[in-house]
Amino acid sequence: MTIFGVALLAICTLIGVFLGDVLGLLLGVKANVGGVGLAMMLLMAARVWLLQRGTLSHGIKLGVEFWATMYIPIVVAMAAQQNVVAAVRGGPMVLITAVLATGLCFATLPLIGRIGRDRQHEIEVEPVLEHGGQVIGGALQTDTPLKEA
Repeated sequence: MTIFGVALLAICTLIGVFLGDVLGLLLGVKANVGGVGLAMMLLMAARVWLLQRGTLSHGIKLGVEFWATMYIPIVVAMAAQQNVVAAVRGGPMVLITAVLATGLCFATLPLIGRIGRDRQHEIEVEPVLEHGGQVIGGALQTDTPLKEA
């Protein structure tokens, strides 16, 4: 049932908000730090766990996928409630953290690209699929017949 997917999201949200509050207390911030992000990571982990156990029914999947598509608008709405100007006035730590986080993301992109590229070379492509790729890419020579595998 779809309601089980929504219930799973609610459980993950409650745990994520709790962990975000605890993280905020540990950091000395009187706010929830990353509660929504933690909730979404818990939801993804729960979905994978259910899928591996074979208990992810179609209804649960629908409920989870519905809220997964709503993730970006929810985060944007929550961010709109934050007082960014007050955070920046509070000290340079916000700007330093933002620059470091952005730099870290940019630094990991080539690594992720290499990982994807290495796996791409390991896959053997069937002749029919390779022929289709040549057709789509516009590199097909019309006098080359298609060989069956």
